[in-house]
Amino acid sequence: MDSTANLALLKDYQSYLRVEKGLRPLTCEAYLGDLRTFAEYLETRHGVLMQATQQDVAGFLEHLRHHGIDSRSAARKLSCLRGFYKWLLLDRRIRHDPTVNIESPKAWRVLPKSLAEPEVAEMLERAAMAANHPQARATALRDRAILELLYAGGLRVSEVTSLNTSDLALDAGRVQVRGKGDKERIVPLGRAALEALETYLAEGRPHLARISSARKGQPSRGEPSRMFLSLRGMPLTRQWVWHLVKLADSSASPHTLRHSCATHMVEHGADLRSVQLLLGHADISTTQVYTHLALGRLKAVHRQHHPRATTRASNVVEFPAGPRLSEGAGEGDSQPTSLPPDAGPESA
Repeated sequence: MDSTANLALLKDYQSYLRVEKGLRPLTCEAYLGDLRTFAEYLETRHGVLMQATQQDVAGFLEHLRHHGIDSRSAARKLSCLRGFYKWLLLDRRIRHDPTVNIESPKAWRVLPKSLAEPEVAEMLERAAMAANHPQARATALRDRAILELLYAGGLRVSEVTSLNTSDLALDAGRVQVRGKGDKERIVPLGRAALEALETYLAEGRPHLARISSARKGQPSRGEPSRMFLSLRGMPLTRQWVWHLVKLADSSASPHTLRHSCATHMVEHGADLRSVQLLLGHADISTTQVYTHLALGRLKAVHRQHHPRATTRASNVVEFPAGPRLSEGAGEGDSQPTSLPPDAGPESA
């Protein structure tokens, strides 16, 4: 009975997220996954979602902590519960919100990882060499175009796999992207990315579509307008693109290239508002994390150009009763890997 009631309620909430909130299927599934976890916890206590109390929510967070769930994940699940019970309250299905006065777990914020510019350049150069080979396969042209697009536009992997040929405006040097919540944005592209996309569209994609038709003797069952196709003419999956980036650089992922794009732009002087528009962040506070990533370069520039950033050997004064001052003593060169919760919002 408890399980049936919870399932029916979650189905209603899923419809609300998709229809009224306009969230994408993957986002909805992430929310529902967290709610199912809470529902299963309640069922062990013979409870249901509609009748949850503050004690239930607090006990759930303690349950997560006891089972080794990190504070960031617990905070995300609590945020999901707050949205769910706010919906129930507004829909007048409950009278009291069980998440009220529940303190969010204190989470130290992990900065997104990015590659250094030479690392990205090396990755893209290898992809270009494979694509420019006289006997290059259509897949090599496709793979280069994907890597260039991920880095040039800072696209999410789901935005790449859902891209259609009609979304491209190569003559104008831009692409139209559908991001989270089906929000559309225009992303400008650089010369290298445009060249890779043009070559793939002219020489690679038609070949991939023909292979599928020749094998089956009929048009591909895949979506004919989808930009990136497999050897069977089907749209690529997010997992496949993730695997492609891993093959190009074992320490990278599609999201690493997105972070690298933003980090390198900030390091070269781009303002946060421009980076926010490029990445499709709803709140500029999300974009501010890249100012912390650029801090390492800022410190290096300061040490190199400020006259009093380092202690020069010629200026060292020796004292008979004390040790000699070493050059650069007391300076911390390492970039911080985490920030306290008040340093900013969750990374993109």
